[in-house]
Order: sequence, then structure tokens, then C-alpha cells
Amino acid sequence: MSKQQRGLGKGISALFGDDAADLGHIRKPVGYINKEVVSEEQPQQGGSADVLLIPADLIEPNPFQPRMSFDQEALEELAESIRTLGLIQPITVRRKADGRYQIISGERRFRACRLAGMNMIPAYIRDTNDQGMLEMAIVENIQREDLDPIEVALSYQRLIEECSLTQEQMAARVGKKRASVTNYLRLLKLPAKIQHDLKVGLLSVGHAKVLLGVEDAKVQEYLCDLVIKEDLSVRQLEDKIKKLAKKEEGTEKPAQDLPDDYFKVLEIIGKYFENNISLKRTAAGKGTMTIHFSSDEEVSKFLKALEDSKF
Repeated sequence: MSKQQRGLGKGISALFGDDAADLGHIRKPVGYINKEVVSEEQPQQGGSADVLLIPADLIEPNPFQPRMSFDQEALEELAESIRTLGLIQPITVRRKADGRYQIISGERRFRACRLAGMNMIPAYIRDTNDQGMLEMAIVENIQREDLDPIEVALSYQRLIEECSLTQEQMAARVGKKRASVTNYLRLLKLPAKIQHDLKVGLLSVGHAKVLLGVEDAKVQEYLCDLVIKEDLSVRQLEDKIKKLAKKEEGTEKPAQDLPDDYFKVLEIIGKYFENNISLKRTAAGKGTMTIHFSSDEEVSKFLKALEDSKF
């Protein structure tokens, strides 16, 4: 009925015991050196593709922010990550007439920076009245040879979000294949610790692509530590993951029998994706459904079927 998609999903202790790598002496917070510091006397003009440092007191929330509440515990966790690793993804602001700055995106990151005690906040400055200039500035920035993989990924993301470009349009702007653009954007899904290691050169993009195939973030982080500690090649990392997957299979609990309704769901949805769909369910009724598609056409057909059925 469905193809079984396996991935490393167990906790660290189940797979590795207590032998976890400790690289605290290697990881240092990222810094934005040799970048202009924006002051009240000399505000930055126009759209910028560079990261600038802005006094936190000059930054204010966006009154149109749709998100009204922020989980305090999650903010504290992000703040602790920022204290350890620095702010990996700068916020985006726009300059106001009074010389202050208003957040366009990244209010959660801004709040966490304040909790972490940061007085200067790394930010992109966006002139919302000149999108063409911003697009040119970002594209020009991408062409630089000294950008780290995360800076490239963030630049691609800005083109999509702030310049309203599709991945295909963006690939044409920067002269890259769409698959290459997609692979860079996927790096932003990795945990902050791994993004940090990519940014400072402790980890290669090849290693990061392999880690993206691991589902559990804690396992991703452990394997990242292992690559750095043991200087593993990409092939050695792949072999390590295969061995861990076999180990997990050997300790995996028997799957729960699915009620008839679940099989009906798999049958209805699966026919749109060549049955490349899996469903996991616990005894308590909680679970996940994963759909793998091979083309945009498959998604379009499924969307049309939903619209025609008036869901």
C-alpha cells in the first residue's frame, strides 16, 4: 500500500550511548567584522546587500506583524543558541524618516538577541521603495567569491521573499541551475549549530547535503560533531549513517497496525504520487504522514483534485 521510508529518528542515547562529541573549544560565535555600524547621526541610505550592525535601541517592531505572541521557552532556547553561536541569520529592517529602523522580518530573532544581551544587531537594510535596486544589490553580492554557503543561501532566500521571485526566476538572475539554488536553500533547514559550522568553514557543503537526509536534528548535530572531530570524508559520513540506520532497524519496535481509515487515506492520496507515501502512527493515535513527489505536475494534479472536491 505504501512505500516504507526509513530515516534515523531515534534519540541520541539510543544510538550512541553517552559518547557524544564535545567541540565547545572549537565553536566560537560568528562575527560580522569590517561591516559598517549604523548610528543615529549617520543612518544607512538605500537598500543594502551587506550585513550592517545597528544599535538595538534604534530598532522597533513592525506594527503590522501578524504574529502577536512568541513562545517564551522557545525564545530562551534561541537566545542561548545566539549566545553560543552568534546570530546566523541577520534580521531585515527598513529605515524610517526619523532615522530609526523598523523590522521587516526577524522579530523573533531580534527578541532573542535582546534576551542574549546583544546591543548591536546584525541586519540587512531594505529600501522598500526601490525593489529593483535591492535586487541588483543582492545579485551582485551573490557573485562575490568570498561568500560562505550560508550567506549564499540567505541571499537566495532574500531574492525569493523580498523581491517576489520564484526559484526558477532567481536561478536565471544569478546564472545558476535551479537544482543548485534549491540545494543551497535546503541548508537553511539545518540546525543553527550546523549552519554555524558551514559558515565558519568547519563543515563542507557536501557533508551538509548528506546530513539533510537525516531526520532527527540531534542526530544531525552529533554526526556534524563527529565529522569535525574525526575529520570524516563525505563518503565516510555516508557509511556511518548507513551503519546507524541498520542499528536502528535492529532495535526498532514493531509497527502499530493501522486502522482501516488510514489505509483508505493512503490509497486515495497515494494514487496521485505513485503510492510514494508513508504513514507512521503510535498506539495513542499520534503520527506523521510523509509524501514524496517526483515533479511539480504531481503536486498540481493533487491540488486540482482537492479544489474539484471542494475541500
